[in-house]
Amino acid sequence: MDTVKKAKLLQRRRWRIRKKVNGTAERPRLSVRFTNKHIYAQCIDDDAGRTLVFLSSLDKDLRSQKVAANLKGAEILGKAFGEKAKAAGIDKVVFDRNGRRYHGCVKVFADSVRECGLNF
Repeated sequence: MDTVKKAKLLQRRRWRIRKKVNGTAERPRLSVRFTNKHIYAQCIDDDAGRTLVFLSSLDKDLRSQKVAANLKGAEILGKAFGEKAKAAGIDKVVFDRNGRRYHGCVKVFADSVRECGLNF
């Protein structure tokens, strides 16, 4: 399949998800993005247009652990993100998988965030 067509299909999936998933101040949107090398996660208040909590595998502490965009890295980053979000006072979130299927790295990330006490 052509890479341009794949990118268009991915963008359509993102738009379709974003029609239904919207973050507020009391229940922000937890968006997770996996690239080939890194993982990015953030809690977003869509009403105010602000990012409340952000963490990526490029963080100093996680970089020293050599966190990659795989199952093990998703679990490590998920636990770290869950702790950081709890410290910021976030208990409930809406999960935005960013066009990816809910299995593999996305599922492991979500499960490890749930273990830290975030509800979604």
